[in-house]
Amino acid sequence: MVMEYPDFLDIQVKSFQDFFQLKTKADERSTEGLYKTFLDNFPISDTRNQFVLEFLDYFVDPPRYSIQECIERGLTYCVPLKARLKLYCTDPEHEDFETIVQDVYLGTIPYMTHSGTFVINGAERVVVSQLHRSPGVFFGQSFHANGTKLYSARVIPFKGSWIEFATDINQVMYAYIDRKKKLPVTTLFRAIGYERDKDILEIFDLAEEIKVSKSGLKKYIGRKLAARVLKTWFEDFVDEDTGEVVSIERNEIVLDRDTILEKDQIEEIIESGTKTILLHKEDNEMADYAIIHNTLQKDPTNSEKEAVEHIYRQLRNAEPPDFETAKGIIDKLFFSEQRYNLGEVGRYRMNKKLGLDVSVDAKVLTKEDIITIIKNLIKLVNSKAEVDDIDHLSNRRVRTVGEQLASQFGVGLSRMARTIRERMNVRDNEVFTPIDLINAKTLSSVINSFFGTNQLSQFMDQTNPLAEITHKRRLSALGPGGLSRERAGFEVRDVHFTHYGRLCPIETPEGPNIGLISSLAVFAKVNNLGFIETPYRKVTNGQVNIADEPSYLSAEEEEGMKFAQSNLPLDNDGNFVNEKVIVREEADYPVVDPKVVNYMDVAPNQIASISASLIPFLEHDDANRALMGSNMMRQAVPLISPEAPIVGTGLERRVAKDSRILINAEGEGTVEYVDANTIKIKYDKTEEERMVSFDSDSKTYNLIKFRKTNQGTSINLKPIVKKGDRVVEGQVLCEGYATQNGELALGRNMKVAFMPWKGYNFEDAIVISEKVVKEDIFTSIHIDEYSLEVRDTKLGAEELTNDIPNVSEEATKDLDENGMIRIGAEVKPGDILIGKITPKGESDPTPEEKLLRAIFGDKAGDVKDASLKASPSLRGVVIDKKLFERAVKDKSKRAKDKISITNLEHKYSAKLEELRTILTEKLFTLISGKTSQGVMNDLGEEILQKGKKFTLKMLNAVPDFAYLTRGVWTTDDHINALVNELIHNYKIKVNDLQGSLRREKFTVSVGDELPAGILKLAKIYIAKKRKLKVGDKMAGRHGNKGIVARIVRAEDMPFLEDGTPVDIVLNPLGVPSRMNIGQIYETVLGWAGQKLGKTFATPIFDGAKISEINQLIEDAGIPKHGHTYLYDGGTGERFDQPATVGVIYMIKLGHMIDDKMHARSIGPYSLITQQPLGGKAQFGGQRFGEMEVWALEAYGASSTLREILTVKSDDVLGRAKTYEAIVKGDDMPEPGLPESFNVLMHELRGLGLDVRLEE
Repeated sequence: MVMEYPDFLDIQVKSFQDFFQLKTKADERSTEGLYKTFLDNFPISDTRNQFVLEFLDYFVDPPRYSIQECIERGLTYCVPLKARLKLYCTDPEHEDFETIVQDVYLGTIPYMTHSGTFVINGAERVVVSQLHRSPGVFFGQSFHANGTKLYSARVIPFKGSWIEFATDINQVMYAYIDRKKKLPVTTLFRAIGYERDKDILEIFDLAEEIKVSKSGLKKYIGRKLAARVLKTWFEDFVDEDTGEVVSIERNEIVLDRDTILEKDQIEEIIESGTKTILLHKEDNEMADYAIIHNTLQKDPTNSEKEAVEHIYRQLRNAEPPDFETAKGIIDKLFFSEQRYNLGEVGRYRMNKKLGLDVSVDAKVLTKEDIITIIKNLIKLVNSKAEVDDIDHLSNRRVRTVGEQLASQFGVGLSRMARTIRERMNVRDNEVFTPIDLINAKTLSSVINSFFGTNQLSQFMDQTNPLAEITHKRRLSALGPGGLSRERAGFEVRDVHFTHYGRLCPIETPEGPNIGLISSLAVFAKVNNLGFIETPYRKVTNGQVNIADEPSYLSAEEEEGMKFAQSNLPLDNDGNFVNEKVIVREEADYPVVDPKVVNYMDVAPNQIASISASLIPFLEHDDANRALMGSNMMRQAVPLISPEAPIVGTGLERRVAKDSRILINAEGEGTVEYVDANTIKIKYDKTEEERMVSFDSDSKTYNLIKFRKTNQGTSINLKPIVKKGDRVVEGQVLCEGYATQNGELALGRNMKVAFMPWKGYNFEDAIVISEKVVKEDIFTSIHIDEYSLEVRDTKLGAEELTNDIPNVSEEATKDLDENGMIRIGAEVKPGDILIGKITPKGESDPTPEEKLLRAIFGDKAGDVKDASLKASPSLRGVVIDKKLFERAVKDKSKRAKDKISITNLEHKYSAKLEELRTILTEKLFTLISGKTSQGVMNDLGEEILQKGKKFTLKMLNAVPDFAYLTRGVWTTDDHINALVNELIHNYKIKVNDLQGSLRREKFTVSVGDELPAGILKLAKIYIAKKRKLKVGDKMAGRHGNKGIVARIVRAEDMPFLEDGTPVDIVLNPLGVPSRMNIGQIYETVLGWAGQKLGKTFATPIFDGAKISEINQLIEDAGIPKHGHTYLYDGGTGERFDQPATVGVIYMIKLGHMIDDKMHARSIGPYSLITQQPLGGKAQFGGQRFGEMEVWALEAYGASSTLREILTVKSDDVLGRAKTYEAIVKGDDMPEPGLPESFNVLMHELRGLGLDVRLEE
């Protein structure tokens, strides 16, 4: 009955795989993602259609550096993208031009890591999915200032011009093109081929046609004319330029529309020569369509030509050169595939909304679309249809990573196509190749700017595994093409009934982004059109289909259905037990008969996100506090020894697994070797698996040790298996980084008492026992990275050294010959971390320098100390150091490099040869004695002839096995599958070898890859051990946060009857008003669990009942509801009243006092205002603002105020004099003019005012 969770990172990983489709063969790729982008932009031909560049296939080479190397060196983890292009000539004159097929390099493309992130310039980033308005048609309404309801229908395409149809207060319908140009709808009708009034009226079946005859018309006297009666004739005139006689059609209105036919007008009609007239139909529908008649009255045009010219004038603000040009403009706007694209989604929505049956491939507007939209709009005006709900999830769709990348590639490739065309046109007869046409920088620059600057490409929140996984599953309504914070109103941010099971109603940030950024619910998936789906079990005739796979439904498919809750009681056959069940139907909750139920939820936590699903007893918490709880769990810092919660929700193991941080066994096997850094496992393989594999049975895993995360927390994995252990597939092999034994473990279980303690836990403050600090229960390790670049300056190159001028030997005792501090050194504020000297320009030497030069000669004078020193708050231990440098270029080095590269190539060709030998041997073992069925390479040439028996000689003669992709090896399908897998594994191995050869060659010739202008890059990693301190912020999982106010000796803490002191004292007043009672449930159940040695999974909305908790309390022998008498640790007396005691799960948050503590006496000043800077990073001061000034004014503290505003701030001369006075012990001098006053004076003078200071 319980449904498996989908992979939590699918939204990132699957989207990226679907975009690249690298695992799919070229001829099997579906037209989406990168492949579709190529197909959209190729083939490219020159303007005369003589040369054609065609796209055949694309592929990538292995990345040059591993992910970890990219992070260390500050590089982007990317793959080189290559395309196989074919250039041929269609012009018979160029018959000597041969067709060329080439693999062309298109630039490097950032590649997603297995955990769904991108490494860009050394930092892990995430591309957040965007929730935006789906393309299609939307019907809406607004109110005019006078209270009239105005209706509109807006068609939003994937790309191209918007068109909107709207009514005005006079009941006339207009079409707006791109929100600017306005024209009557009937003008648009005429322009798209409904030329006469008759055609337009026929669309809506509004008129009947009457033949003109005297007797015939008499019957219709008193009826209204539906269309004008025109008299037409031709006039001849002589064209002055050519002298030709030209005849022009002229017309004159005889009777206007809506004229009531009278007897005396019959003659006029007959005289005009009109064959038929149109009369209004007399039926009920007529009134509905009054708007069309009103619009015809407003329409300034009478024919297609006039309409087209009118639209051209509106759009271009100029006269049309001729009819064809004008007509072309309209066709291009909405009917050209180059300029207009509804997209698959847009067409799907349009067909659904309008009930059309247009082909999904028709990506442009059709006449039928426009007519149906206007008919629907008229229904809306007459209150016969409903307006659309823009916040309904059928009108909003998700743009995942893949789609965002595809649109960026589209931009890059279309730019590239433009330059290719230009280059093709320039090169006439000379021979050129695809490589000559392509500039690889075009594509790279677009992609790099997307990853570097786009609002949706974000620096990953990596505080703990939950923060990572949540960031990857985030959906944002902001970003390009989305909303902006200022414009987003309340409706967009609010929870909508279609969010059920799709978007979490709880997890969203507090602050300006509330409701705009949300999280995907646990079971939700994004379908191929970008709509979010959630699973349900089908219910037929009151019986739940338990055996069947749940069906995924989108918000649109949910309309009108009735959904039962997942925890309703069922009998063994899946029938509902209750006679009446409460169901959910859109935004309503009716009580119905089980027979009318359509679907049933799959799980009670279906509506929540991962974070919210991790809060036990969420059902007892107020939603506002639950929001804070789920947001704060993402800020929990990983502890040295984390502990999984006693009371969890059962999702902890799954979160740890899907975060992809831990190492899982890949199959069944035995542990061969374990130490702190590596685990080696010998896997059980079948003979066939060994046959197709090139790897040994054993696999070694390297554990991550003290790696710095984006937020400065540390990842440190420890093995949890022993030598000789048997492992099964998926088993967790290590723990660490906020996980314990494969479960998410963000904090620790603490013995808690809810009671006041001497006022120290007033207003959410927390009292902690000293035992917690002593035993390192909440100690975490944080890693800082410090780097220093060595550049080439105009005065000469800088250099790393431990020989720094004017610095004592004591200060440089820990530096090595490169000036880098040794690993293991303890760092205090002011210590030199990396010693560097910089050439100095000649300036007047100070007296000390003169003396030094006189003694030691000129050495000390030409360089200055540019070392990196520890900041005022830094204390820690050096755990690692790295030095990256470019290869030195000189003659002897080049000769050596040449030899090294030749040796490398020999070594690798030997390895390749060895690999090929193994392949032929394995291949021959598989197919010996069999007959070839015709094996071909990827170009379709037969390599192993059909009908021949396989021999070793025949296999050895194959030029390259990697290209044998077509044809069939033998008649045995099983053997063919094995052969294909063997060749596939061989390709992977060859690729790896080529990649490492390229990498090693690069290292020899270039050295480490560094940004331009940098010769060396030194990095120092310093670990800080942070114990819990007064001022650190802690929280539970229910939004119950507080600051540690006092750390009390264990013997002074309140203790239980058996003498056990509690670890933490929380204020009971923080519970009732906040309405997060879940923490009390957790506390009591946690204590029972600790006593019984059990852990509990209590899923949200389906958690432990009071009766079950009471039973456990009884079994554990603890007081009911945890109400216990405590004793005062200071006096030993019993407190008057019992308090709630138990075990609560607490986490330490990333807001630590060590990062916030700051003080300044003197420091840097702002250049222009000369006021001290602000903020800890700038070593700034505290701002003394207007309100603080008013406070001192209120007390009349004038001298203090004057001092603060002058000598302590921006009175430059006064500062110097005051310092002098303090040093000499003199009286304080008079303050001078603040610099900001001078700034004001200059500002006024800049405005042209002559402001002078009078003495």
